Amino acid sequence: MTALRIYLILAWTALIAFTAFVIGRDGLNLLPVFFGAIADGHWPGQFNADFLTMLALSALWTGWRNGWNAAGWALAVCAFFLGGAFLMAYLLVLLHLEKGDLRRVLLGRHAPG
Repeated sequence: MTALRIYLILAWTALIAFTAFVIGRDGLNLLPVFFGAIADGHWPGQFNADFLTMLALSALWTGWRNGWNAAGWALAVCAFFLGGAFLMAYLLVLLHLEKGDLRRVLLGRHAPG
């Protein structure tokens, strides 16, 4: 569990730093670039389409884990639009709150008693 926590902290820190660098250089004009690459039909677009499905999967899991209540919907929207920056932080918080019990981390309110 310690290795997972270390990975999440290091990966989150690296992602936030790189994101800040890219925003500083290119601004917040992500959507036209992201969907433009998909529309071009080359490998960068394939990667973006693959990533988009992973964002949707992350959002679906987050909403389901929380029973699709108001908080679950809000967290699902965050998972979809914030990607790894959200998911890594969310998993770190869940690992802490659930005291490392991966069954409870993954299943949330669906975990047995």
